[in-house]
Amino acid sequence: MTPIIPIFLFFLLVSSSICPVYSLDTSNQQNATNQTFRPEEELQKLKAIKSRLQKINKPAIKTIQSPDGDIIDCVETHLQLAFDHPKLKGQRPLDPPVRPNGHNPTGMRSEDFQLWSFSGESCPEGTIPIRRTTEEDMLRASSVRRFGRKPRRHVRRDTNSNGHEHAVGYVTGDQYYGAKASINVWAPKVANQYEFSLSQMWVISGSFGDDLNTIEAGWQACHFQLPLLLPVSPELYGDNYPRFFTYWTTDAYQATGCYNLLCSGFVQTNNRVAIGAAISPTSGYNGGQFDISLLVWKDPKHGNWWLEFGSGVLVGYWPSFLFTHLRDHASMVQFGGEVVNSRPSGFHTSTQMGSGHFAGEGFGKASYFRNLQVVDWDNNLIPLSNLRVLADHPNCYDIQGGINRVWGNYFYYGGPGRNVRCP
Repeated sequence: MTPIIPIFLFFLLVSSSICPVYSLDTSNQQNATNQTFRPEEELQKLKAIKSRLQKINKPAIKTIQSPDGDIIDCVETHLQLAFDHPKLKGQRPLDPPVRPNGHNPTGMRSEDFQLWSFSGESCPEGTIPIRRTTEEDMLRASSVRRFGRKPRRHVRRDTNSNGHEHAVGYVTGDQYYGAKASINVWAPKVANQYEFSLSQMWVISGSFGDDLNTIEAGWQACHFQLPLLLPVSPELYGDNYPRFFTYWTTDAYQATGCYNLLCSGFVQTNNRVAIGAAISPTSGYNGGQFDISLLVWKDPKHGNWWLEFGSGVLVGYWPSFLFTHLRDHASMVQFGGEVVNSRPSGFHTSTQMGSGHFAGEGFGKASYFRNLQVVDWDNNLIPLSNLRVLADHPNCYDIQGGINRVWGNYFYYGGPGRNVRCP
């Protein structure tokens, strides 16, 4: 593994995430105890929330109650929010594309990995399952207008005060048309409602300025708690289940893009996978290990970026017209973990990354990414040739890469956050 190039530190600062539904922007933390109740402003906010919910939550032909409290709506495929986009109005989802050469799906049952499916219910053919967005979800967001989006951030070249900490592997220096990885799934402890812990892959293009394009997918865990002035419901929000998520942006998280299906963008085609819903089972320390396989690739015929979960389960696609640089190809692919460190009480957070254990503990104890691959210009799925790794706070969260015949390119990563070497 070779040392990371300086521009990657620049990239890390514009690629950070927030929990889209379950947390406040960290800038609100200092103001949480000084909130003043203003009836007229609150009424206007509630009206804006109601209007936004009517746009997001499409009419359902069936509703399913998930064991974790989520409500899953079965919405006709052509009525999903993506088709509100002017370029998609009146259309229907595209047929499945040609898979990359060297990819051999075995048809893994997608309904085995999410809690909502444990009810035994499913959405009919011709519909897609959508996690219903609630008023409480929006009240916990930093603003109604930017609900479901990452915050705009001033790009800096240092990581001392950013609050986002990473342990990642990446490749750059070529043209990439997709990526694949198997991601170990855990339920890390998240210290407070201003923080999160995620594991994902990024498909990236652009100059790392205002024109940054990304496609992102993975799992994310948040602290499920409402703001101080709102009632807390531990039964619904007191868990830390990791949730399957997607994201996209075409302008460095400024005005475009969103998580999951919260804007007109990603087109879902699958009736068994609910983006944003909880993942189960999860891995246990010295116990059973569970991972999810994700593949993102560019359809050579139409140019859209497709997402596959498991082994052969097509989730949907990002239309190529959403992007500028990614309309052609990616210039970097990144895999790994990220946490927000809000430094509660002036100390480093105890929010865990991955399993909450350092990379050196290995299989069954540390979290991993395995079988890392990219898609080349000729739609071939190939091994990585130049994987580089970086942990920007290695005393808190670290990473160790390797390669073998079974896992191909892989790495272990993660950590507990605050400890004697990470005060």
